[in-house]
Amino acid sequence: MRENISSPSPFEDVVGYSRAVRIGDNAWVAGTTATVEGEVVGVGDAYEQTRVAFGIALAALAASGMEAQHVVRTRMYVTDIADFDEVGRAHKEIFDAVRPVATMVQVVALARPEHLVEVEIDAHIAS
Repeated sequence: MRENISSPSPFEDVVGYSRAVRIGDNAWVAGTTATVEGEVVGVGDAYEQTRVAFGIALAALAASGMEAQHVVRTRMYVTDIADFDEVGRAHKEIFDAVRPVATMVQVVALARPEHLVEVEIDAHIAS
């Protein structure tokens, strides 16, 4: 059975998506930025934006009944690959014990110019 998980993001209604979707033993969390109540958190700070974005993504994952230990894949989209160390440091602090497969790529831009990082999570829980 499919379960759609929403968040307070205004983008969900504008674009027509869910923050996360769980089907059976798998869950996927949509691209998530460090945007809280319409404001970008950590402007100019890739480490802080990564930490906040993963926090928001993990909250959506928790709403699906899963936690960080169920994460099998992360994706990090950065506007400047020179932020690799800071983004990687935040990722390690959150997922070091789990060690999901991870991808980080540089993109031209994200939804707002203040966004430095956008993250995604895929998770699996054994039945």
